[in-house]
Amino acid sequence: MEFSTNGGNNKGFTKIEKYNQDTTEQLMFHYKKVLELLGEDAEREGLLKTPLRVAKAMQFLTQGYHSNPEDILRSAMFQEDYRQMVIVKDIEVYSMCEHHMLPFVGRAHVAYIPNGTITGLSKIARVVDAFARRLQVQERLTTQIKDCIQNTLNPLGVAVVIEAQHMCMSMRGVQKQNAITTTSDFTGAFEKVATREEFIRLIANKSNY
Repeated sequence: MEFSTNGGNNKGFTKIEKYNQDTTEQLMFHYKKVLELLGEDAEREGLLKTPLRVAKAMQFLTQGYHSNPEDILRSAMFQEDYRQMVIVKDIEVYSMCEHHMLPFVGRAHVAYIPNGTITGLSKIARVVDAFARRLQVQERLTTQIKDCIQNTLNPLGVAVVIEAQHMCMSMRGVQKQNAITTTSDFTGAFEKVATREEFIRLIANKSNY
């Protein structure tokens, strides 16, 4: 399974998508049945390709099952004598609630204090994606990101805060369109009030970039 976009020769972009054929065909079969159970005509023009589109979309949205977040971090680990806070904030989060299979979207703020080892900054964002692109609950997603960084880099501490809006609250059920859910988890040095407050203050500051 591969998802990427490659630049063409002055012809825009070439979209490359590779999916497991057997998985795609099975998903298509079941999504067609879902359309029929909802009272739709799955053979009408507008829906003919919908089962295929949804089968591909769902595989893309859950591609995190095929990623190893620890390997992502290990692919760019460097020895560096830096022991101050490293923060990657405002990382876009797109995930699927495992209770209703509806999206929740928001942003993650991740920090760690190195203990002789750092990782590439983009790898932090990739770890967030690897866990987010699965059926999730926000609470578990927060802890998984924290544990992965702590266990792989062995830093002096890790902090993760996620703020997200859940479509299962906005579109159905209680229907509160403006409700934001915030979760957090900390290890090591971030369990100290002063360090944690510094992190919260820094992620609250709006960048001018």
